[in-house]
Amino acid sequence: MKLRKVTAASAVVLALAVSVTACGGDKKDDASGGKKIKIGIKFDQPGLGLKQPDGSFSGFDVDVATYVAKQLGYQPNQIEWVETKSADRENALQRGDVKFIAATYSITDERKQKVDFAGPYLLAHQDLLVKKGSDITKGTDLNSKKLCSVTGSTSAQNVQKTIAPKANLRPLSGYSECVAGLQSGAVDALTTDDSILAGFAAQDKYKGQFQLAGLKLSNENYGIGVKKGDSATVDKINKALEKMVSDKSWDKAVEKNFGPAHYKNEPAPKIGDIVK
Repeated sequence: MKLRKVTAASAVVLALAVSVTACGGDKKDDASGGKKIKIGIKFDQPGLGLKQPDGSFSGFDVDVATYVAKQLGYQPNQIEWVETKSADRENALQRGDVKFIAATYSITDERKQKVDFAGPYLLAHQDLLVKKGSDITKGTDLNSKKLCSVTGSTSAQNVQKTIAPKANLRPLSGYSECVAGLQSGAVDALTTDDSILAGFAAQDKYKGQFQLAGLKLSNENYGIGVKKGDSATVDKINKALEKMVSDKSWDKAVEKNFGPAHYKNEPAPKIGDIVK
């Protein structure tokens, strides 16, 4: 009889352990008993998603994700930030590594075949970052100039194909290297999404040195990625984003993260309003 009681108790413990392990992007914290949520962000984009030397995180995507998580029932100390690089975002959602992703994740028809999106929560544009007072004020000014972008990115090629065929492309391994090159004069301009450029320009060590050209070379609708088929979570996130806009928390996050770069952001987009 005693043996049966012990076996039954063990079965209960095992069942509880299995249920906790199966939670995927949500899990139990064994130490405190409080629930946790895993959220994917970038770790290397100032103003958007950046891991600080002290281990904390900052940026517009971080602020948006923190606000959304709170509306889903999670406090900041219940968030586990997971680095999700561009090439692995879809896989991270499909594997259940994270509950959702807020990481300069542009909504495209191709990506919508693999994941679902809430939002958009920001409309960005491809632009140029130049030194303050630069004579580069329009796309054609890039002819014969040194244009930097990250290796593997199509941004610089787009500029060369559409507006400045004589631009001298200088691909580097990362945006930080491009910004350093711009500061030293090794390159004349850097191109990628204006939100990313504004984040770098707003860093303390660069304040007042750079400016955005404001060319709006493309439309990038940033959405929050969710595992394909999880419509319930998409609906909850959309409601959270609507609330963030209505209570002005969205405006405060934009000013906090992009204000120092004088980023001329678009108004908060309406849910489902994809600008082509």
